[in-house]
Amino acid sequence: MVAPRILIVEDDGLIASDLKKNLESFGYEICDTVSSGEAAIERVAAKKPDLALMDIMLSGALDGIRTAEIIKNRFTTPIIYLTACSEEKIFQEAKITEPYGYVLKSCNNRELHIAIEVALYKRKADDEKNKLISELQQALATIKQLHGILPICSSCKKIRDDKGSWKQLEVYISEHSEADFSHGYCPECGTKALEEFNAFKKSRKKDGKNP
Repeated sequence: MVAPRILIVEDDGLIASDLKKNLESFGYEICDTVSSGEAAIERVAAKKPDLALMDIMLSGALDGIRTAEIIKNRFTTPIIYLTACSEEKIFQEAKITEPYGYVLKSCNNRELHIAIEVALYKRKADDEKNKLISELQQALATIKQLHGILPICSSCKKIRDDKGSWKQLEVYISEHSEADFSHGYCPECGTKALEEFNAFKKSRKKDGKNP
């Protein structure tokens, strides 16, 4: 089984080192450790981690919330905030980026492990849901259904459309479905056509004309 790959985004070198050691003890692969939002975006693009642990206070021009927002808009990498920020205002701002978790650095290793496993499971479920939605949308895009009562001529079999025009059956069906037509004879009509053709040849021969 392939180990989930995690990107650590943390500007405190000691904390980042401890995180790396703890996460590897859980069986995760650390694909990289970075200290700025700019570097995090570059690593996500290049290494496509399964999850990113994101501190909110980072080095550089981008904080963790803005970085997570950019990653969310450009990629599908799930984000867990692992931060010392417990202020309600910060939490509300972070919540808008739809993270897969918000964990305080004061949590123990087990709590962090559980948060990561839940996030990875949710990501898998979201991928399956999005795949199903995409398949359903593709199916719906190709389906056109005829419904209701269709006025059809008892003699020529033309169908009257909603604008009052009478159209050949195959034309009407082609316009209201994904069906295509190829023309031919059914056995009864084929026999009838052959009989009519033979009768026509006989009449031409009787009149002294070439068939």
